[in-house]
Amino acid sequence: MRRGKALAPLIDAASAYYRDAGHFARHWARGKLGGDPAFEAILARGLLSGRSRLLDLGCGQGLLAAWLLAARARHASDGPRAWPQGWPAPPALREYTGIEINPREVARARRAFALDPGAAVQIIHGDIRQADFASADAVVILDVLHYLDYSAQEQVLRRIRAALGSSGLLLLRIGDAAAGMRFALSKAVDHTIALARHRRWVRLECRPLHGWEQLLAASGFRTHALPMSQGTPFVNVLLRAELV
Repeated sequence: MRRGKALAPLIDAASAYYRDAGHFARHWARGKLGGDPAFEAILARGLLSGRSRLLDLGCGQGLLAAWLLAARARHASDGPRAWPQGWPAPPALREYTGIEINPREVARARRAFALDPGAAVQIIHGDIRQADFASADAVVILDVLHYLDYSAQEQVLRRIRAALGSSGLLLLRIGDAAAGMRFALSKAVDHTIALARHRRWVRLECRPLHGWEQLLAASGFRTHALPMSQGTPFVNVLLRAELV
């Protein structure tokens, strides 16, 4: 089965959470879930298998929560094409906490999950540099840390380590600053997004892949790098980091 046909029912189910969150929210969900390879990889590779308490830093409108909840429902369904062949069972999400600094994103997320979604979904309006992380068995950060300065990146990673149990997991997607023109394009897009959201120029504190790996090692993680820009012009890498 072609990838598009295999994913279409899951994308439809996840996007449906945003039915009452506005036209933009629903269409953004469809475009992002269908075009960003990280969402497919998380399920297809079982990257969050066995994790039920999730902390999503810089969660936007809570797309990851919608994706995982829709995946659980589709996997449990006996309908045709309910679950892509060969994929492992999705994680049984029990608690999801998303932290997001943009109030418009927070409002969209809260409207999407206003009704009981089958898990305890909490969307917090806050800055990940100060917000309480509580505890989780997995933390996800997709394309966020480079908006913080180097000192704040280190502090956030130390706080993540403290929030995770002994078998906790971090999924961190970054751009490889050593990747030449493809990275330059990624950075230009990020600057554009930051201008649209904050109405001001935002300095990006980027690192080459080995720099991110060194930072994680210094913070107490061992990492495995997965290329995560398939089908896009960017040069992103998903770091699967476990506690040492």
